[in-house]
Amino acid sequence: MLFLSSALLVRPPLLVRPPAPRTRSAAAMALEDSPVVIVPGFGNADIDYKTPLGQDADVGLESVLARRGFTDVRTMPCERVEWARVILGLLAAIVWRPWATPEGPAYSWFIDRLRGAVEEAHAQSGGKKVLLVAHSAGGWLSRAALSDGGAWRGGAAAPAELVSGLVTLGAPHFPPPEGTPDMTQGVIRAVNDDYPGAFLAREGIAYVTVGGDAIVGDDSKAQSPAAASVDNVYAMRGEGSAARVAFNSYLMTCGRGDVTGDGVVPLEWTLLEGARQVVLPGVLHSINEAGTTLPTDRWYGSEQVVDRWLGAVRQEVAAETTNPLEEAVSQMRRLVGLDAL
Repeated sequence: MLFLSSALLVRPPLLVRPPAPRTRSAAAMALEDSPVVIVPGFGNADIDYKTPLGQDADVGLESVLARRGFTDVRTMPCERVEWARVILGLLAAIVWRPWATPEGPAYSWFIDRLRGAVEEAHAQSGGKKVLLVAHSAGGWLSRAALSDGGAWRGGAAAPAELVSGLVTLGAPHFPPPEGTPDMTQGVIRAVNDDYPGAFLAREGIAYVTVGGDAIVGDDSKAQSPAAASVDNVYAMRGEGSAARVAFNSYLMTCGRGDVTGDGVVPLEWTLLEGARQVVLPGVLHSINEAGTTLPTDRWYGSEQVVDRWLGAVRQEVAAETTNPLEEAVSQMRRLVGLDAL
């Protein structure tokens, strides 16, 4: 699991109480009318969100969201082999440190493509704002793409005019603590230094960060009865168990392995300050059991999981799109009964 580095952070409360529901204004765009761009995680291809691991299209996140009324769901085009560009770019950044930024050769191709996908979805929808659903490393790379809120490539539109919200699923948002190697060569640290937390919330972009609380890292090779089938695969390869694989991944990400998370990314590192934080017990990181080709039906984008975070997204995007003055007028009309006329 390269390039999923994050930072030592004071652990926030695991279960955050949702805010009181806000009434949508008549002008607030229904979330389902928004074009959705799914942003792949590191090592993933767009096909993983369409027909994951060769399964039927009904299993893919695109179809899962379509069944919930979203009329325009697309995944940013990405081939698995293209991630080799990150490796080559980071090797170059070791030699020339000024390249260790989001604009450097390791990640600029991804960021440019994501911006292009947002602009295309916005234009093809007739100017509707785009909802970004970003998986794994796609989450912090989406924050890099949104950057400081200025117009992209000298264009006239700022990100807040194009994007309604950013949802991150199991994203490792922070750099590692001192003493733990940063597999991004400092790029993720630059993103957090320049655009910390829900950086563009003040511009009207809603942030929802989702993390799984499924596996506590354990360095022993003892197998868990609840994960016998996948543990058998890990045991055959000498890795012991899902908990031991998680331990090693967490250790590389946050400097500690004995924490909880989604089996790949520690829970604390998925939750941004200032964002709506959603913690999902029992939910795994990706379409497959980590490091295997065994599919799972309990990752963030599964049919049985999506509704556990989608409600928070609806609330946050609705809150950001509501005009306070218009809402006050609407409430006054309801109080005096004018809406019934």
